[in-house]
Amino acid sequence: MSIKIAVPKATAEHERRCAASPETVKKLVAAGCEVVIETAAGEGASFTDNMFKNAGAKIAATAKEACAVANVITCVRAPTADELGFIPKGALLIGMLAPYANAQLVGDMANAGINAFSMELIPRITRAQAMDVLSSQANLAGYKAVLDAAGHFTRAFPMMMTAAGTIPPARVFVMGVGVAGLQAIATAKRLGAIVSATDVRPATKEQVISLGGTFVAIEDEEFKQAETAGGYAKQMSPEYMAKQQKLVEEHIAKQDIVITTALIPGRPAPKLVTAKMVESMKPGSVIVDLAVETGGNCELSEPGKAVKKHGVTLVGHANMPSRLATDASALYSKNILNLLNLLIKDKTLSINWDDEIVKGVALTRDGTVVHPLFAKKEAAA
Repeated sequence: MSIKIAVPKATAEHERRCAASPETVKKLVAAGCEVVIETAAGEGASFTDNMFKNAGAKIAATAKEACAVANVITCVRAPTADELGFIPKGALLIGMLAPYANAQLVGDMANAGINAFSMELIPRITRAQAMDVLSSQANLAGYKAVLDAAGHFTRAFPMMMTAAGTIPPARVFVMGVGVAGLQAIATAKRLGAIVSATDVRPATKEQVISLGGTFVAIEDEEFKQAETAGGYAKQMSPEYMAKQQKLVEEHIAKQDIVITTALIPGRPAPKLVTAKMVESMKPGSVIVDLAVETGGNCELSEPGKAVKKHGVTLVGHANMPSRLATDASALYSKNILNLLNLLIKDKTLSINWDDEIVKGVALTRDGTVVHPLFAKKEAAA
């Protein structure tokens, strides 16, 4: 059976990305797939229908038409209830399905007989790195966060020596040294800022210093043991947290720009910047909250808005990767292509359900919720 891949247009608010690019379409067609793309699906990412046609895709007038005969559907965000109705029974749906926030959808997909793969659940193993959407999208988010901060900041980033006087460099503090945080550090340094960063994982200190930043943390014995064997942060004691918060409070008061990047899958974002910390900052300072959609790292940030409070601009743009839609789509569609290359054998869809990567991403199969994390929730419900 030939593989028919449908790519519907993303309809979520603030979403401009596309789950295919002309480059990935060309490769899928060369691999023997038939690709059907909903008209204007790539518009927000500057991919025209003609670009997709020239790459070998067919263009459908509606999402329903695109999905009608597809056995694989690739999307950006989780489908709505109406969009779920367009997907044929037995088809494979691949996208960032946000299962932690869409418990009802997981059950609905199982009931509809849809085999669903959630890209955020790609395991963090070497052979899956090229499929890791969290990394590819967070990298762009960290870069864009610094540019947004620069756009709202009323001063320059680098030190400038002029005949009229010297402009001091901006001070940028990055909270959370994951993929987004590391890119934010690198970008702020390239713009000439004095950069510092904090994280509860000891291993990140070396990464911060390697990028030219200063590491900020209470480095006691508890801190040295704060990382699990798997590289995740351990829960710290209340005593340590109090000492760390005091240090951060003192540090933030001297900063011009703060960028927060801390996210915990399936849980609200941890509060890192209190109202008191915001008040302590100089007028004209900027805070960019990359976790604003899951509750925010800053107590005062507002989703989808840039607001000024206590003289500080709080930037809470929703869906930061989508603000760089062309590159975000190009990387995301490559992540999907790399996963499909694992699933396609001899021009047919051949899923090895025992593969470690497949086990990691598979939410539903043949009418059942199969992912261990969500099967338990479904059973409890």
